Amino acid sequence: MLSRRDPAPASAPNPSDLSLAEMHGSVRIPNAGGWLRRLSAFIGPGYLIAVGYMDPGNWATALAGGSAFGYTLLSVALVSSLMAMLLQALCTRIGIASGRDLAQLCRDRFPRPVNLVLWALAEVAICATDLAELIGTAIALQLLFGIPLIIGVLLTAADALLILWLQHRGVRWLEALVAGLIFLVFGCFAVQLAWAQPDWAAVLNGYIPNPSILTDETQLYIAIGILGATVMPHNLYLHTAVVQSRAYGPGAPAKREAIRFATIDSSLALTLALFINSAILITAAAVFHAGGRTEVAEIQEAYELLTPMVGTAAAATLFAVALLACGLNATVTATLAGQVVMEGFLGLRLPPVLRRLVTRLVAIVPAVIVTWYYGTSGTAQLLILSQVVLCLQLPFAVVPLMLFASDRGRLGEHTAPGWQLVLGWASTVLIVVLNLKLFWGLLTG
Repeated sequence: MLSRRDPAPASAPNPSDLSLAEMHGSVRIPNAGGWLRRLSAFIGPGYLIAVGYMDPGNWATALAGGSAFGYTLLSVALVSSLMAMLLQALCTRIGIASGRDLAQLCRDRFPRPVNLVLWALAEVAICATDLAELIGTAIALQLLFGIPLIIGVLLTAADALLILWLQHRGVRWLEALVAGLIFLVFGCFAVQLAWAQPDWAAVLNGYIPNPSILTDETQLYIAIGILGATVMPHNLYLHTAVVQSRAYGPGAPAKREAIRFATIDSSLALTLALFINSAILITAAAVFHAGGRTEVAEIQEAYELLTPMVGTAAAATLFAVALLACGLNATVTATLAGQVVMEGFLGLRLPPVLRRLVTRLVAIVPAVIVTWYYGTSGTAQLLILSQVVLCLQLPFAVVPLMLFASDRGRLGEHTAPGWQLVLGWASTVLIVVLNLKLFWGLLTG
């Protein structure tokens, strides 16, 4: 049973405690016009969330899975994406209906010791996310321009300044940049698939779950990595905050419409992310697995092999360009998630410049240390491990999300319908079971 420490009504949040205050309610919703015009006002936050589902960590797990097992793990990508669509839909619901983000709701409802543990775990997840994104971006800079990895990691700190500038211009500018880069990645992989010439019958068969995934420890490890790279904990916190950037009305009808449109936005964006994740795995299966190179996991190795195995130098260039776009996008949204987590759990309000530097340093320091120690070797193992860490942290974000989604006292008539709650709790149980199986496999060697 949730405690009732915050008796304030959800419709009247404290103005000094708004989630992402500089964005909050900044996008006007047109009162006149047709359905499409009103929907267009809600298009954007879903793309900020979708980038977390196609970051460099996804690349590492998809490359490893596709090269080693062909199209088999496409079913994991599909199931993970469907779970993500459901969980992100619940995020839009609680963010719009309560006027609070997930971190703020945890601070309102849970005892302080529990709240501090959840905050620490969320920070660990963001560090793991940024580790993958910073290293992936640095790899892309190295492949395209020959910049050393350690310098590339340091250069990504500039994204904090980019966010400040774009937020000053307005959240729509930030959303436009992110969406533009996503469609650039989409175009790169559409061309890659045409060159790779996969076996489309085998691709379709790969979306059917294979029992061998649960019995083969290597497949299971990569499958959990794919799940961790797809359903990302920081996205749950971020989405509940960014949906509040729309100036929907306070009444129940306005909130119902906002929930419906925001859900359409996130579902469309995550469908695009599913295509991109599938394209990476399909390319790895069609080029590397079919060519007998079943141990390709390093992004650098994939880049070097694409040209001779596909037969055109442009394949490797498009691969690196798409990686750079994904890495830049993902570091932007991870920094925003760091702000939501820090302000939401701790109630800590800092000047924008200082806040950006703090949230960036929390992640960039361990990334620099790891990159300095490992150099160009072992990056694939680090990327996959970071995604497994995310999966292990997922229950500590998903369980609170499900508790609040079913909290009729807070959400009232906007409480999630029964079918969403059933599927949401089933997804939560699946995540926990996979984690326990992973732990048992590690303990027993």
